[in-house]
Amino acid sequence: MILQDLYLSTAIKLLLGFIVFIAQIQLTGRGNLAPNTIVDQLQNFVLGGIIGGVIYNTDITILQFLNVMIIWTLIVVISKYLSNHYAIFRKLIDGEPVLLIQNGQVLVDNASKAGISANVLADKLRSTGAPAITEISRAILERNGQLTVITKEDAGLRLPVILDGRIDDDALNLIDKDESWLLQQLHDQGYSPKQVYMATYTQNHLIIAAYDRPNFKPQA
Repeated sequence: MILQDLYLSTAIKLLLGFIVFIAQIQLTGRGNLAPNTIVDQLQNFVLGGIIGGVIYNTDITILQFLNVMIIWTLIVVISKYLSNHYAIFRKLIDGEPVLLIQNGQVLVDNASKAGISANVLADKLRSTGAPAITEISRAILERNGQLTVITKEDAGLRLPVILDGRIDDDALNLIDKDESWLLQQLHDQGYSPKQVYMATYTQNHLIIAAYDRPNFKPQA
């Protein structure tokens, strides 16, 4: 009977873990399937640790296990919401892009502050297939730790300056533009920031993907 109870408890905990994992994906999106942020990474690591560390522990009841899973889900959902809707929390939780190379010169202070050693930077450059540093216009360490390299041969930067209706000041700084310039560009195309799903600066132009607006008529 004891062995059967152990198997039953383990099976129930596994099932609850599976249900909670699916629920988290539905609530927070599929970002944790291909982690892009710190929260995405932690969501997977901690959830796996909770499930793996608890299912065989008979001292932890199913109810206690469920409570822990619910609490962790609430933490993830709240963190995602704050990060997606408030710039200050996005910077605190996910950090901000860091310019590591500009016009063929390594910005050593920026790299050091970001904890990127010369060896790590060299590895990242090799993994992206980047040319010689002197041929790099900009190399940007993204929030997810990936390195974006723009060579001098590129027609221009390709950076999102508006995401989910919110202006990304860090991206504007990287392209040497300011908010007034962006607002004027939006005004010329008949948009306000809140109406924009994504706006990307590429080849010296602003490419806008807007939320559906049935009554909107673009300006000539």
